[in-house]
Amino acid sequence: MASIRKRTLVDTGNTVWQCDYRDGEGKRRSRQFPTKVEATAFWAKTSTEVGQGTHVADSASITVAQAAKLWLAHGAAEGLERSTLAAYEQHVRLHIVPLIGAQKLSRLNTPAIEAFKDTLMKTRSRPMVKRIMVSLSGIFLEAQRRGKAAHNPVSAVKVKTQKRRKERVEMPTKDELRKILKGVSAKWKPLIWTAAFTGLRGSELRGLKWENVDLDIAVLQVRQRVDSRNQFGPPKSETGTRDIPLPPTVVTILRDWKKVCPKGEHGLVFPNGAGNVENHQNILKRCFFPLQIAQGIGVDSGKKDDDGKPIMVAKYGLHALRHAAAALFIEQTFKPKKVQELMGHASIQITFDLYGYLFKDDEGDAAAMKAIEDRLVGA
Repeated sequence: MASIRKRTLVDTGNTVWQCDYRDGEGKRRSRQFPTKVEATAFWAKTSTEVGQGTHVADSASITVAQAAKLWLAHGAAEGLERSTLAAYEQHVRLHIVPLIGAQKLSRLNTPAIEAFKDTLMKTRSRPMVKRIMVSLSGIFLEAQRRGKAAHNPVSAVKVKTQKRRKERVEMPTKDELRKILKGVSAKWKPLIWTAAFTGLRGSELRGLKWENVDLDIAVLQVRQRVDSRNQFGPPKSETGTRDIPLPPTVVTILRDWKKVCPKGEHGLVFPNGAGNVENHQNILKRCFFPLQIAQGIGVDSGKKDDDGKPIMVAKYGLHALRHAAAALFIEQTFKPKKVQELMGHASIQITFDLYGYLFKDDEGDAAAMKAIEDRLVGA
């Protein structure tokens, strides 16, 4: 049983309400509050936690900053990608610790988290606040796993995102794609043609090894990728491990390229001149951006050269070739599930979110509308 009693503090003379209770291990605990209502509410919550075996006493609790360190360490041990860990660390260092890092987990309830969110909203964008709250929730979940937190108050706090018309992904038109494929130099032709016809991500192209390309049966296997720091790792998701058929022209291009491809310890298909992992920015700046400008595929940068002529910049990033490949798959009447498999999407929902508007059946739609009309007004 707990007791709630009024006390006058000797050193200050202030009146407080103290809740004395025993935790799940039978240890005597106490907590003081300025009002009886707060003390009573605390015991109501605590008694439930003690009964469920989840209660963490204030003295046994850790701070948000300490919990964040445990969470980041767990993520590193689980093999999260460097870029993901870097983003989490930034959330902690720049947004979470400066505002609530010194507070104990046991002292943070849903209203306190709501107040934290409201503070963030004053100076951060809505999408950023949402990402920060996801990280904070992860911190509490890890603390729960370690028995350092009784519950996750972040789960009840929502960041509403403004619903806007979803923009369609940008990709080269067929005419633009033909110009890109026709105009690319011999050095970069194997990479650009492979990207356009397979839909590989840039990281997958840079990490592709010859051992995963079977030119005899015209199949390319995605088994690894390289991150922004040129570190090898598994594909982006479980479904990222996949086999992709190659068209005859790409097979011929790759067969010729293999004879002159720079050799390196990893046996890469698209290495740099020394046989090592090619830098993503090099692909853009030395190949894909100049290629587009040369083929007249650009947009006005808003700046002018010394002669007063507008300076044009490339219209697309390398990822646009991935979207173009998906569009070609769909045009060839590949089913949505097949497109998902070829693209290595984690779920069919991602495929539909990106390319749903491309899955058309005009004849089928027309026939369906006629059938509806016949049922309603037909003789």
